[in-house]
Amino acid sequence: MEKQLPSYLTEKNGELWLTEDERDNLKISYRIKNVIYSGQSMFQHVMILDSYDFGRMLVLDGVVQTTAMDGSIYNEMISHVPLSIHPNPQKVLIIGGGDCGVAREVCKYSTVTNIDMVEIDELVVKVCKKYLPEVSGNLSDPRVNFIYDDGVAFAKRKEQEYDLIIVDSSDPVGPATALFEKSFYQSLHRALKDDGLMVCQSQSPIFHMNVLKQSYNRIRDLFKEVSMYTAVVPTYPGGLWSFTIGSKQFVHPDSAKVQDKETYYVNDELIQRCFILPQFMKEQLNIK
Repeated sequence: MEKQLPSYLTEKNGELWLTEDERDNLKISYRIKNVIYSGQSMFQHVMILDSYDFGRMLVLDGVVQTTAMDGSIYNEMISHVPLSIHPNPQKVLIIGGGDCGVAREVCKYSTVTNIDMVEIDELVVKVCKKYLPEVSGNLSDPRVNFIYDDGVAFAKRKEQEYDLIIVDSSDPVGPATALFEKSFYQSLHRALKDDGLMVCQSQSPIFHMNVLKQSYNRIRDLFKEVSMYTAVVPTYPGGLWSFTIGSKQFVHPDSAKVQDKETYYVNDELIQRCFILPQFMKEQLNIK
């Protein structure tokens, strides 16, 4: 452990606490057993912490990204739902996802022949593969190509190449802001085949409705079909989390299934019903 703790990791009465500044009026604190890893990359401060309630967690610049306890909920929902919509996904692009959890879920599909995982920070991948196996599974599938590059720049260079693009981004702060811009969604549209689709996390309906609406509307302007679904991820502020799909052709079928995939959270019934939105979300998005 570092001799001097970062400001968001403090010791009180002999106990270690991580305090995440979510917003001006909300701070979230986690009691920590110990620091498994702490290091600085070219881009951010990277930590693996062992917490009492959530197990090991990936923390970037003081913000919890995923945990051993509930990381599978987010990773399964952002992966299996779009994979259940596309009838024959073969080539997949993942932008972000340095904890390897999304790639791990995509690898469960035998139809997938190639996965390009574009993550800007190589240290995140190395640390998660070594210290966070509950999420990464120490991913080593030969179909996964680890590409350490800027996801926005990478997408701009592609055209008609992917069946599915999964944007596993952090919050729209700093460099990640570009992953929520309309120009980025336009690049994704070009990078997809004629029957391709994309999915992104679109933040909390409780605390980030402005970002959610902006993402939904920008994707709706570009794609033939747009739909939003939700899941409950306890680590994330507000619990309720949203995902937005933009599809050039396919809509969500009532018969969508996980099939024979081994999952912790997702099942056939959940995939079929996760698109049912609370009334306040339908009103904000103008969905009848």
